[in-house]
Amino acid sequence: MNTPNPNTLHSPLPQAQPADVGLCPERTQRLMDVLRREVASGRLPGAVALIARHGQVALFDSVGVQDPASGAAMRADSIFRIYSMTKPVVSVAVMMLLERGQLLLSDPVSQHLPEYAQQQVHTAGGLVPPTQPATVQDLLRHTAGLTYEFQGDTPVQRQYGEVKIASRERSNADFSQTLAALPLQFQPGSTWAYSRATDVLGRLVEVISGQTLGQFLQQEIFEPLGMVDTGFAVPPAQHHRIAEPYVKDPDGGELMKIFDPKQVAAMQSGGGGLMSTALDYARFLQFMRNKGELNGVRLLGPHTVDFMTADHLGGIPVDGTILPPGHGFGLGFAVRTAQGVSSLPGSVGMYYWGGIAGTAFFIDPALDMYALLLIQAPNQRDYYRPLFRDLVYAALL
Repeated sequence: MNTPNPNTLHSPLPQAQPADVGLCPERTQRLMDVLRREVASGRLPGAVALIARHGQVALFDSVGVQDPASGAAMRADSIFRIYSMTKPVVSVAVMMLLERGQLLLSDPVSQHLPEYAQQQVHTAGGLVPPTQPATVQDLLRHTAGLTYEFQGDTPVQRQYGEVKIASRERSNADFSQTLAALPLQFQPGSTWAYSRATDVLGRLVEVISGQTLGQFLQQEIFEPLGMVDTGFAVPPAQHHRIAEPYVKDPDGGELMKIFDPKQVAAMQSGGGGLMSTALDYARFLQFMRNKGELNGVRLLGPHTVDFMTADHLGGIPVDGTILPPGHGFGLGFAVRTAQGVSSLPGSVGMYYWGGIAGTAFFIDPALDMYALLLIQAPNQRDYYRPLFRDLVYAALL
């Protein structure tokens, strides 16, 4: 790995006016006006939005409140629970290990994590052996046969709930042992199903690197990229910057339980445990858009980034509705495969993901653009993500 240049490590991303990078100033402003409208309606506490094109940030603004309970204003540097936006970061960590020759994507998971050697697949007729072992590639593309307990009420998902697989009180090693003792929901390689696979990858990083996941990410990704406010817990001196959702769901629905960013949890969830800021995550997005490099620091080769952001599903069927029509999945990212079909705009080759509390990003290489929305509105995420996407693409000249 290249040694970071201390003169550029924490340098801000270049700034530009919207028109200078092919964005309509009025329509770019409209995006923020719509977010202000949503704040005024009482559905959205606050937001931070960022759009960059041609490597320059053309929009970076905040609206509303950071904490509805205190009334503190949203800040450009507010810290958010990014949940599943942790997954792309951990996927990059895995690919760094691949580039160092420490694993192959074709490796069976059990080669590195022996607890997975005896897994069985749940079927209507009982437990059966896997027809093929789950591989590291299966974990990266969510085809390892695993599931998420909140995705439904199947027998396997109920077992996830019974053992409290989401607990932050067990270590990554204990989590992996607990999960490996449960049956698979699908035959490995047979179905795309959003799952706890990236949590398993977090443990894989620990076993191969000899470090905790947090230590590896800090040393190998956050410090080199200048992501100074990203981690698995918010230090006490920065607690005043934590963004919070409404205490009571504004739509009258069931409250979604979110974790406490102040707590130093035993579980460093590779699938959803990080906190971050808009500028920190924008640095990660710019690093991806630069195909593995930022400010002279290269963490991945260009071909590896292209490989990660290509579709790895082919004809593998998709379970559920999280992955929309016209999309496949790469190694840590959803990937757009058709210009149309989806109800959302975007170019072929665009890749993206989001977090369950409402955060979302996308990178559109064809337009040399990326955008990021940070909110803490868990039950409204399925509205604000497409709204943001529509407004960003509408601003293009």
